[in-house]
Amino acid sequence: MNLMQANSRVLPRSCECDNGTPDTFNSTLESPISPFGRPELGVTYEVPARSGRAVRVNRGEVLRVTNTHGTQVCDLWAFNAENLSEFYSSEHTRGSTYRVNPQAGDVLLSNRRHPILTFLEDTSPGIHDTIIAACDLARYRVLGHDGYHDNCSDNLRQALMAIGLRTGEIPQPFNVWMNIPIHNDGAVTFEPCLSKPGDYVDFRAEMDCIVVMSACPMDINNINGLKTLELHFSVHAEHASIA
Repeated sequence: MNLMQANSRVLPRSCECDNGTPDTFNSTLESPISPFGRPELGVTYEVPARSGRAVRVNRGEVLRVTNTHGTQVCDLWAFNAENLSEFYSSEHTRGSTYRVNPQAGDVLLSNRRHPILTFLEDTSPGIHDTIIAACDLARYRVLGHDGYHDNCSDNLRQALMAIGLRTGEIPQPFNVWMNIPIHNDGAVTFEPCLSKPGDYVDFRAEMDCIVVMSACPMDINNINGLKTLELHFSVHAEHASIA
């Protein structure tokens, strides 16, 4: 399917029975890492700026996501590969870890309270976010943007479509490297990434997963330093095998 054909299939929001159809399409739809999202182990793949990628990670394998330039937020989702209605859940994980910011060693839970990922390693300062929803077209309109703007919700939808899958809803992502401090009065602010170039996070799959990553296109507030850049990722047989 090319982008012109894809765009012709977009339904008006009022016609949809769920939240699975993109507002429009970008290169994410036409550039999966493989037809079904299965990677070559140990090979590094790119998540281009403003785009998304889906990858199949088998149980026991380790996904490494690298903040290549140190300033880029990654919206990350994990779905049960056998049933996409089960997915990583920030709210269920917070109830288990008793904190809003996951740390290395934490087990991340699904919306059915099953372990789905274990957060193995983090070379960054450890500032991430689990309270802010994925950006979408409505969000950019609220921020004053006219017309279409690439967004993480559409990147998720398209990354799944690119490997023949579909989600009917947009779960809360794990916003890797996103800096949203919660202040004493309960207010939150949107601050720049505190990671450095080459920082990475490692996750072990606790079930066969479809993991989707979006190089967040936000260039209106300061979370990406007002510019958007690419990320990289790789999948490995086990944690000890990663050089």
